[in-house]
Amino acid sequence: MSSTATVPSPTGRLRARVLVPLAGSLVPAVYFGPHLLAADASQGGFGDQGRLVGAVKEGFVRYWAAGRADYSPELGGVVDYWFRFHLAKAALSALLLAVLVALGVVVWRAFLRSGGARRAGLAVSGVVVGALGLLSLVVAAANVQGAVAPFTSVLTMLPTGTRTGALGGTLEQVRAGLGSPESAPPALAVMIGDNTRYHVTMAVVSAVVAVGFVAVSVLLWRRFTGTADRRARRLLGVFGSLGVGMTLVVLVVGAANVSVAADSARGLSEFFGA
Repeated sequence: MSSTATVPSPTGRLRARVLVPLAGSLVPAVYFGPHLLAADASQGGFGDQGRLVGAVKEGFVRYWAAGRADYSPELGGVVDYWFRFHLAKAALSALLLAVLVALGVVVWRAFLRSGGARRAGLAVSGVVVGALGLLSLVVAAANVQGAVAPFTSVLTMLPTGTRTGALGGTLEQVRAGLGSPESAPPALAVMIGDNTRYHVTMAVVSAVVAVGFVAVSVLLWRRFTGTADRRARRLLGVFGSLGVGMTLVVLVVGAANVSVAADSARGLSEFFGA
């Protein structure tokens, strides 16, 4: 290898100096930022998980008891808050993903030019960036799903095993209603419809992500066949295989969500233990 092949790219170093701290600031922002961005003057307490779950329980009991399709004020406030939370988290996760993709390209190019201890360090950095990128993708997808169907996302916080008190009685009525949904209260129809939208959303997101993985895999395998550099071929082969594997995983997730969406009432029955 020539001496110039191991000289780090000044442009790459400059990009890394910008992208690394940006990614470092976005990681905690994804965790802490959504509650802050979603809160308003009346809902600041929702940043506390215990209060949020308590509000969900109280709001759901009152919503069911009201016998109407429209959310009760208590539940409506929680659903609105949860929509904003998911929207903020999806946006922050997508931004982090974009930064990590750009950083991954920088690390990839530097790895191909490097040698010795620096090469090993870049390999570790590449693994960390890749893992964080996949995690960011999962978080973004899940929060798009939650933003499209925030009511169903809210319901996942219900302690469905409760058998006593007002919540226990309400859950028992929900289970009974799921046994004959055609004659159930309007609230149940809203729950079934939102649950359908929840799973259809993930099916669509999975399809989009699968197409993305296929496109990346095809690009990587084309480059694999078109290069003679052994180091590059190893990397391209590993990531190309990973892309194929991730495509299969995403397709399985999408198929599972299609199955649940096709019989939303049954999915809710399993969730509530009916």
